[in-house]
Amino acid sequence: MGGRDMVRIAALVLLGGLAGACARVEPAATGTAYDPYEAQNRQVHAFNKGVDRALFRPASTVYGRGLPGPVREGVSNFAANLSAPGDIVNDVLQGEAEDAGSNFFRFLINSTLGVAGVFDPATSIGLPARESDFGQTLAVWGAGEGAYLELPLLGPSTQRDAVGTAVDFALNPMRYALPDELRTPAVAARVGSGLQQRYVLRDTLDQVLYESADSYAQTREIYLQNRRFELGGDEAQDYFNPYDDVFDE
Repeated sequence: MGGRDMVRIAALVLLGGLAGACARVEPAATGTAYDPYEAQNRQVHAFNKGVDRALFRPASTVYGRGLPGPVREGVSNFAANLSAPGDIVNDVLQGEAEDAGSNFFRFLINSTLGVAGVFDPATSIGLPARESDFGQTLAVWGAGEGAYLELPLLGPSTQRDAVGTAVDFALNPMRYALPDELRTPAVAARVGSGLQQRYVLRDTLDQVLYESADSYAQTREIYLQNRRFELGGDEAQDYFNPYDDVFDE
């Protein structure tokens, strides 16, 4: 579980043959879950819960209580800024010129005035983050979401979004442009951002994972409702997404 940037490389070993599966016929009702791999997904979900219980949850508590809020926010800002060039690339691929321009100037301002993105002056002048990803790009291009998947460490996904996650990892220009001396701090910032999200949303995530009658089904429902709403494929209801960036507001 955790933020979308956390340990993305783990997904790469899972994606053989998934690209073609995105063309699979979808269920007619958007409120249904196409889950032909439920048995395997439940095994992965049990693994993810075990990792969360043993590692992510206690580590997030130490992180959240051990560092002041402004420091944690700065770490998450830095991690988000590293993802901004990937957002721009996806905006261009989707033909979203306005979003691409907004994200470009946001990245420019935060990378300079914001001290490499540690601070976020762009939001205060009317340039909030407009996140994008290659799963969204595939949806714009007409690819179906495919089957629901739960990925080790990365949590809920679909076949389309799993492919998108792998492409986003390879597509982000910062993966190639970042100086060697900043690569370790960049990885640490992404991990810190994931721990921050886990800490801030601990009550909600604990309720879903450890207090619900069927944490797998509830996780699947929350993810699919929010993802479909995000992509404009479901009714415009105000769904709460426990995986959203906690600093988006």
